[in-house]
Amino acid sequence: MLLLMSLLLAALVSITWLMVSLLVSSILEEYIGRNALNVSKAVSLTTVVQEGLKNKDSTQVQLYAESVRKATGARFVVVGDHEGRRYSHPVPERIGKLMVGGDNPRALEGGEAYVSKAVGTLGPSMRGKVPIFATSGKIIGVVSVGYLQETVESVTSGYLQRVLLWVCGLFLLGGLGTLLIARDVKRSIFGLEPNEIARLFRERNAILDSIREGVVAINDEGNVTMLDHEAAKILKIQSESGIGAPIESILPQTKMLEVLKSGEEQFDQEMMIGGIEVVVNRVPIWQNNRVTGVVSSFRRKEEIDRLAQELTQIQEYSEVLRAQTHEYSNKLHTLAGLIQLGSHKEALDLIGRETSGYQELLGTLAETVPEPLLSAIILGKYNRAQELRINFQLDPESRMIDIPENINREKIVTILGNLLENAIEAAQENTTEKQMVQLSMTDFGNDLIFEVEDSGSGIEDESIDLAIQHGFSTKSGTGRGIGLSLVHENLEYLGGHLTVVRSSLGGMRFTFYIPKYTN
Repeated sequence: MLLLMSLLLAALVSITWLMVSLLVSSILEEYIGRNALNVSKAVSLTTVVQEGLKNKDSTQVQLYAESVRKATGARFVVVGDHEGRRYSHPVPERIGKLMVGGDNPRALEGGEAYVSKAVGTLGPSMRGKVPIFATSGKIIGVVSVGYLQETVESVTSGYLQRVLLWVCGLFLLGGLGTLLIARDVKRSIFGLEPNEIARLFRERNAILDSIREGVVAINDEGNVTMLDHEAAKILKIQSESGIGAPIESILPQTKMLEVLKSGEEQFDQEMMIGGIEVVVNRVPIWQNNRVTGVVSSFRRKEEIDRLAQELTQIQEYSEVLRAQTHEYSNKLHTLAGLIQLGSHKEALDLIGRETSGYQELLGTLAETVPEPLLSAIILGKYNRAQELRINFQLDPESRMIDIPENINREKIVTILGNLLENAIEAAQENTTEKQMVQLSMTDFGNDLIFEVEDSGSGIEDESIDLAIQHGFSTKSGTGRGIGLSLVHENLEYLGGHLTVVRSSLGGMRFTFYIPKYTN
């Protein structure tokens, strides 16, 4: 038996090493490729690069590209125009010449952002290619950020050596574990007698029949051990047929296996089951300090959403009315005072300013943001800012018309509303400089892009990652630390992502991207 186990372990070590080596290589290559792509995206959005291409001036583009290359450790950061002619290169003598490699057409002709492998003037490399768009949506150039293939291979080799040592040590430990014999079976059933176990089983079934939530349980092998009637109804199967089956066979998109591996609880997560949107909770079952199973409960989201949506709309509407009432009450008092003082011209000027600014915003929203929910949240936050004497500016170039039907509008409203509210609060705390919030958005390209800036004091670098955690906040008081957590959860649902950098206004600039179409 020991010989057979030794041979089995040797085979497992060999197979595992092969799989791990392939996996590590692919992960590192994907990571380096994505890093190159992210750097390319950042460079393509900078004003220096776009202005340099428009003015056909490579001097500033070269200086900026080289600073990015040195800061990120990339082998090259090359910016080319719509013909593929270089505006930057690590070898200055090659500026003005055509880019080589033959992998530009997808970016310059198709407007795609992608990772490619090609042979350039510096040798074989992995490249992140991103098109550069003008404000009109026209492709005016391409950014190529790359790492040499030999650099990628050397990094991969170092990781594989460490993984090999870890795998060998792990299986050596497993070999020693094969000599141990399991004991104390009685503890696995908590010392219960058969009649006590039967009573608990009947009580469990009675409890499951009395609740309206679907409940599914799996063991440590991922097989279904319990399935109530509501869960069977949602999954459209018979309760008896699901017992003993692998959870993935009846619920392919489940995350219960993740909980089984990590032992971490998951609460109030949304997912689709058989075309029905549900809210899911997943809790691990612990025994002897290890996870021996997982219980998942879920309820139809439409029941919760119906009430939540009504409440949200009422709250937003009341917030808009409250802000407008408060703001215009102040304006009316001011007008009354001006009239009583005989300052009729000043009163007319005040009326003209208020009417023109508000009507201009309404006209802009009606033309460039036809989605009612989105326009309503922007208008509501505008009134909120006006009430607090904060300058709220909507970029006149903003446009949000092309929103695909498959994108949930309510989630966009939740994300944008929380970011604007945070920006208003941050700007309000700045008592030394001009209080300002800026919003810009665009639907050009393959993503919906929203950008919110404020003139607040900003967030410390070490706090940015913590800010998306539920309950974390740099502000005092209860009920804090929820906004960015909701932003993160809703962006994850929509397949988008968020970037946070310092703003030129003094505070932070939050930019979130929502893909129009997902694979």
